[in-house]
Amino acid sequence: MTIKIHALIVAGGKGLRLGADQPKQYALAGGVPLLRHAAAAFRRHPRIAHCQIVHGAGQQTECTAALAGLDGLLPVVAGGAERQDSVRNGLEALVTHAQSDDIVLVHDAARPFPPATMIDRAIAAIEAGHVAAIPVLPVIDSLKKLGPDGMVIDSVQRDGLGRVQTPQAFRFGPLLAAHRALAGQALGDDAGVMELAGHRVATFEGAEDAFKVTSQADLVRARAFADPGPDIRSGTGFDVHQLGPGDGVHLCGVFIPWTKTLIGHSDADVGWHALTDAILGAIAAGDIGSHFPPSDTRWKGADSAIFLAEAARLVTERGGRILSCDVTLICERPKVGPHRDAMRARTAEVLGIAPDRVSVKATTTEELGFTGRGEGIAAQAIATVLL
Repeated sequence: MTIKIHALIVAGGKGLRLGADQPKQYALAGGVPLLRHAAAAFRRHPRIAHCQIVHGAGQQTECTAALAGLDGLLPVVAGGAERQDSVRNGLEALVTHAQSDDIVLVHDAARPFPPATMIDRAIAAIEAGHVAAIPVLPVIDSLKKLGPDGMVIDSVQRDGLGRVQTPQAFRFGPLLAAHRALAGQALGDDAGVMELAGHRVATFEGAEDAFKVTSQADLVRARAFADPGPDIRSGTGFDVHQLGPGDGVHLCGVFIPWTKTLIGHSDADVGWHALTDAILGAIAAGDIGSHFPPSDTRWKGADSAIFLAEAARLVTERGGRILSCDVTLICERPKVGPHRDAMRARTAEVLGIAPDRVSVKATTTEELGFTGRGEGIAAQAIATVLL
């Protein structure tokens, strides 16, 4: 029998501590309700077969609106007076879809960003043979027991303590049986239900990103998490080509007549090769050799504009654009200054950006090293992209 994995998201709370005019699960982060963030995290996971949402009393309209257009969800169901009642209602709704040995992940909508790796760990814990497993994080702060007046009564040792999160993972049949047997107990979480039913509860590593939204400060954190601002990335590139007898060199798309040429499988445009690597590096897309292997005869004598244009296309494919690039050519000769503007214009043309976003510079090594001896030309580049 194939074991299926189901997600049950509890969204029945009132969120009074948030101090908002609506339950916190419908508060927006990045223009999206927290509940939708949580549901989307499970729907994106390739191993989740069904996703069941449980809303609070009188919240069906808000819940349906928050989830509108999100594919792969089962019809929402109403929760009960306590969280334990809501989970039981959700489990009962899953009965027609789940077998006893299936895995169910119970999650709170107030934790909108459970990482996929954490979901993986939850599933793995049950597949390892446990009936119940919960994510835990270490307690890193000192703990004090307080009196009614707020004064410290005693210190509490942190050893053996952990902060519990969701999703909590269970075999479906045992969890449903425990909830049915212990209905009305008003227990704090499903691990507590399983403990009271006589099951041992294992643990797995939690994730700080799966934080719970309780206060306004938490909501501010969630909004920053959902919309962290522009994704600006930079990459660097470096290339060297040997010089040999010839009639000129290609540098940044411009042919400069000379008594030497650059040796390479393509046109050996060392400046554009470095820049291509910089762009690929900015989007973590490998290097020029992985896209255009020197062993491939198609690139023998090829115009390096092909390589540079492909790197730019990959940026566009990612939904990004190139903000700026800077190339430094390292050689004694030929002189780059007279050709700099043409190099900038041609590079900008291939990349599809404005010339004022392209810089081409040159420097020497004061006649030191292979570039100083005229044995080759080196180039380094940096590219900045916005995704």
